[in-house]
Order: sequence, then C-alpha cells, then structure tokens
Amino acid sequence: MRLAASAWGDPANPPVCFFHGGGQSRRSWAGAARAVGEAGYLGLTFDLRGHGDSDWANDGDYDLGAYARDVGRLIDQLHGTVTLVGASRGGQAALVGGARHQPRIRLVMLADVSPRTQTDGVDAIRQFLRRSLSGFAHVDEAADALAAYLAQPRVANAAGLRKAMREENGRLFWHWDPRTAALEFISPPSEQAAMEQAAQCFRRPLVLVRAEHASLVTDEAVVAFRSLAPQLVVEEASGTHHMFTGDQNDIFAARLLHHLGNAVG
Repeated sequence: MRLAASAWGDPANPPVCFFHGGGQSRRSWAGAARAVGEAGYLGLTFDLRGHGDSDWANDGDYDLGAYARDVGRLIDQLHGTVTLVGASRGGQAALVGGARHQPRIRLVMLADVSPRTQTDGVDAIRQFLRRSLSGFAHVDEAADALAAYLAQPRVANAAGLRKAMREENGRLFWHWDPRTAALEFISPPSEQAAMEQAAQCFRRPLVLVRAEHASLVTDEAVVAFRSLAPQLVVEEASGTHHMFTGDQNDIFAARLLHHLGNAVG
C-alpha cells in the first residue's frame, strides 16, 4: 500500500510522524509538522490508508489493526527513535502501532483519544460519516455539515474545502474511501480491547491533549487510561472541540516541542 506524505526539515534529523483523524488528511497537521521541522526535527505528515492521496485498501480493511500495521511499517522504514503524534483514529493507530515497536519509540502524543470513548461522541462521528456518504450538491452544503459536526461557526469562505473533496457524478464527496465509514470500523468492541492492551504494555513517554469541549474523552476515561499507563501526562487544549488539530497547530506544536525536549531519544 502506498501512503502519501509531506515532509519538513532535514531527513537526517529525528523523525516526528503525524497521523490525522478519520475523514481528515495530512493537511490538518501541516502547521505542527512545519514547526517541528524548523526546530531541528524531521516533520512527516501522512494520509492514512483510504484518505487523502493515499491508496484505498483493495480488501476494504479499515480496522484499527490495519492502521496500526501501517504505522509499524513506517517505523521500520525510518531511522533512529521515532515520535508518533495522532488525532482520533490516527492517535489510536499511533498508540497500538507504537506499542508493538517500543524500542524505536521516543514519545507518543495523542490529540483527544483514549482507550475508552464516550458513546455520545462516537455516535456523532458515525452520523457525520454516514451523512457524508451521499455527497453534497455544492461546497457550501459540505461546509454546513462540517460546522454542525464540529459545533463550530461555519467558515466564511467555503471554497477552501474544495481541495479536500472529490467530484463524482456531479456531487462532491470528502476525499476518503466510503468504506472507512462502515459501522464495523467505527468503535467496535475489539477497538477498545486493542487500545487497552496497547496502553497497558506501553512504557515509553505518553502524552494526552484533551479538547476542552469534546465529549469523547471524559474524566473517567482519563482515570482509566492512567491506571493502564501510569506515566501518562494529560493536558487540555482550551476552547477546542474533538477535531481541533487543524485550527490549533501552533499551540499543539509548542507543547509537542516541550515534551520532545524532555523525552530521552
């Protein structure tokens, strides 16, 4: 499988890999990757399988295990110790994939994702993905749907969303394989079990950045996460919702660089 990527910084520098959430693309992490590249690291953003410019899975496998295997293969192709940064689905893949390659991991930093997720938040994701399957008549309609899902004001100029969409039979679709939205891939019981197993065996530095207004990662979920991984550091991104990385790259990058400076590579 071919995964699309963008890079910032010297290829000889320590790699920091960024993985986006479901329905997003590598562009959501561009600002943070550029910042770490300028700070002396190699910032790498990836489109997950079935997203953006990466290949779609021929067998339709978009289970968490498949994403985690992709992360593992990327780690094998990079040099030295690797930092993994992920939001939502990308964070799940980073934790599970990183747990299987711990000698190669410097740090894992997660954006609003934990082994246990709140049902209401997952239902909202399911609804947005299923609503998107029928496509949109125009980009303004897509902007309305995205704003409702994110619980954020609608963008004034929706034209910029067009680059994240593809056209098919006169309708606009987000640039991801519709099979990624299948119900069996959105928070099945096996997903929580895989995340809990990964957290319990993970011994490397681990940071969770919670979105202030998101409902996916509750206080109870944080307590459960820390019981599995006592080294977990938890921070909060003020004023943000679940898919906050695209708008909060600068803030996130500053915290990431802080933790990179404290992690032993």
